Amino acid sequence: MIAIRSLLSAVLLSSISALAQPQTPRTSAPQAPLRTHLQNYKDMVLATCVATAYRQNSAAASDAASTVSALRDWTEYDLDHAPDAMKQLVDRFLARDYRNPLAEAESPGQQFNLLKCLDLYHSAELDAQAKRLVMRPKHSSSKDSQTR
Repeated sequence: MIAIRSLLSAVLLSSISALAQPQTPRTSAPQAPLRTHLQNYKDMVLATCVATAYRQNSAAASDAASTVSALRDWTEYDLDHAPDAMKQLVDRFLARDYRNPLAEAESPGQQFNLLKCLDLYHSAELDAQAKRLVMRPKHSSSKDSQTR
């Protein structure tokens, strides 16, 4: 009888502690097909910026370029005009001079390329470009495949 009570207490305690633990969803598939074409386009531009900014770091550049390639499959956009528009926008943001005298003293030569890519991602210029070049901006690949 004591063994059964101990076992029940352990199960109950285990169940209560499991409920108290925040549950994080476990996923092994990309979430991009669930996002809108507009959001995927902007993500693709961010990944392009990172790939361009870190082309000297082959692992980072390769991973970012692979991400761009994957996002293309889940995004409907103007294939004739978007690649050039995307490159011009990325190049313009990466050409910005973000030198900081305080940071320069501690770490000479910092270019703040990630910050430039983040600024690009949140820019009005990218919003306008995405609205102009993305087809069916509020649709997603997963919703599109369900309606077919």
